[in-house]
Amino acid sequence: MIKDIKIPEVKNVTLAVVQEKNNLQQTEWKVYLINNNPVAIENTLVASSGYGEKDGESQRTSTLRHFLQTVPSNGFALIEPLDDKVLHLNNEYWVSYYIGSQIYDKRFVFVPDSIKEENLTHIKEIGQKGILHS
Repeated sequence: MIKDIKIPEVKNVTLAVVQEKNNLQQTEWKVYLINNNPVAIENTLVASSGYGEKDGESQRTSTLRHFLQTVPSNGFALIEPLDDKVLHLNNEYWVSYYIGSQIYDKRFVFVPDSIKEENLTHIKEIGQKGILHS
């Protein structure tokens, strides 16, 4: 029965959107997965998409899928760059990964207009300023 399935709670794994400068000194946003577990996470799959409205019109981005082989313990990995043109949307990330033979799954959503310079804080794991998903 479905009530007998135990779904483990995701702990110590989160996402951050970091503001970086490229080689031309232009500002870019990048999405990182942060693993604060004492063990590596394996076979990590991330599905990202954006959805919402602008000027009363429904908008949706393509769904992108990313595979991260291993994210080391107390480490981080780049998922994708994030275009400025989608910051007004809900930016959703479904993250699935393994620790040993146990699979974990969590949905992270950055709500519209939450990714902006006023919300930047220092993210110690990455050593840069960004927005950390709580």
